Amino acid sequence: MTVNLSKGQAVSLRKTDGGTLTAVRMGLGWQAAPRRGLFGRRTREIDLDASAVLFADKQPVDVVFFRHLVSDDGSVRHTGDNLVGGAGQGGDDESILVDLQRVPVHIDQIVFTVNSFTGQTFAEVQNAFCRLVDETNGEELARYTLTGGGEYTAQIMAKVHRQGGGWQMTALGTPTNGRTFQDLLPAMLPLL
Repeated sequence: MTVNLSKGQAVSLRKTDGGTLTAVRMGLGWQAAPRRGLFGRRTREIDLDASAVLFADKQPVDVVFFRHLVSDDGSVRHTGDNLVGGAGQGGDDESILVDLQRVPVHIDQIVFTVNSFTGQTFAEVQNAFCRLVDETNGEELARYTLTGGGEYTAQIMAKVHRQGGGWQMTALGTPTNGRTFQDLLPAMLPLL
């Protein structure tokens, strides 16, 4: 059963049978919003990028994004860059896989971000979402929908963080501006 997350809402990443999740996928999907123009409806290609920044004691220590597809320790992997998005059919256009059992013990938070590399604002994007999936069985656990567009070019979507002996996900949904994850670091730090 999927939990539709709202900004700031947290969910435990424990399985319904009481077990612990071992591998999750953060999926990102989007579609360019049609624009009305002199020649009818048309869309412009939009390149959104998913990134995962790994933190240890509030310090960024590694990142996974379109130019660095695998974390240095191999526990986090990006499946590849999608330059145009999808047809808005609900599938993932970009994914980041996290093997929670392999994440080094000093990594206490992983922050997932989305940014418009081509600079369009989220007002020009529709059907955008971030979701967390149990990678072992494909079950969608949580979904954060980017609603309402907005005149910003990036969003700090969610974080997974250690909680007791397991992991928890918190939907952040914090709008900001920037073309890459580096531009978003100053906005990320207060959310840790």
